[in-house]
Amino acid sequence: MARLSPAPSVRRDRRVLVTGATGVIGRELVRLLVEGGARVRAASAHAPVDPHPGAEYVQGDLMSRDVCAALARGVEDVFHLAAVRGSVAVGRTHAADFFVKNLLMNTHMMEESRKAGVERYLFASSVCVYAPAEVFIEDKAWDEPPHPSDAFAGWAKRMGELQASAYKEQYGWDRVAIVRPVNVFGAYDDFDPRTAQVIPALIARVLGGEDPLRAWGDGSAVRDFLHARDAARGMVLALERYACGVPVNLGSGRGYAIREVLGTILDVTGVRPRVAWDTSRPAGERSRVADLTRARTELGFEPTVSLRAGITETVEWYRRSAGRPHLRWTAFDR
Repeated sequence: MARLSPAPSVRRDRRVLVTGATGVIGRELVRLLVEGGARVRAASAHAPVDPHPGAEYVQGDLMSRDVCAALARGVEDVFHLAAVRGSVAVGRTHAADFFVKNLLMNTHMMEESRKAGVERYLFASSVCVYAPAEVFIEDKAWDEPPHPSDAFAGWAKRMGELQASAYKEQYGWDRVAIVRPVNVFGAYDDFDPRTAQVIPALIARVLGGEDPLRAWGDGSAVRDFLHARDAARGMVLALERYACGVPVNLGSGRGYAIREVLGTILDVTGVRPRVAWDTSRPAGERSRVADLTRARTELGFEPTVSLRAGITETVEWYRRSAGRPHLRWTAFDR
């Protein structure tokens, strides 16, 4: 049995900004911070659905430098989670969105936070920065370019990490935490099969009655998955214990074949469509698993939500929420 991570402590009355606050991780992070006593400014590009009553919500486009400056004013800590994310396929058809929008949001938010005197800053990078490897180890990320399927998002995230290094070099601003989450899933995710990542896309398609269910690849691709609640907790731990400009992975440290993931979803939902694996469609890298040595050593981090428990919780939420507007929104609506 995995040992449990210590619960992160949140300093009461700390003034905190969370960008991407209505996303799959952002919602869990806002809840965690508010319940810990922080005063949270929650920023997103769209009006919030089911907002947390203890947070102040602000709607704005983080590609605007002026918006970023206004958001950073008067806060002590920033968690920058806002990003364009999606499936391997949409990463190709929306290459400019993945590169330009992420680059602008990352650059402006970090620059305006530095200028505003923010004390601590968390930059949510991604495992998409890595070149192909069986296991992703933080210090090897820059050895080669990102995998071609992740090139545009990967380089945008790399530039955010490099920006933090530049600020440490020139300004001595070294209180920046850099986390590289794996595939994160949970409630309030993007469930649109055209754009969603693997778990929410499969849940939506299975519960939508698709039969036969056409799955990309042959099911052998291996991925590391992390529930949003664990991702949020890991980010708080990183800001508290490892805001030093050195990247740290957040994941489960275990690989799951997509065939196993689909089998778990079918088992949890009780739906039994015919499954047709389409090997003509892209499946991305063969294996993407995060090494958690640094997260365990420096943060005391261990995931607490198993893949099956997380899928069960997500399926139950999706069934309760079917037909509501947030299930139809994607990052490519603007």
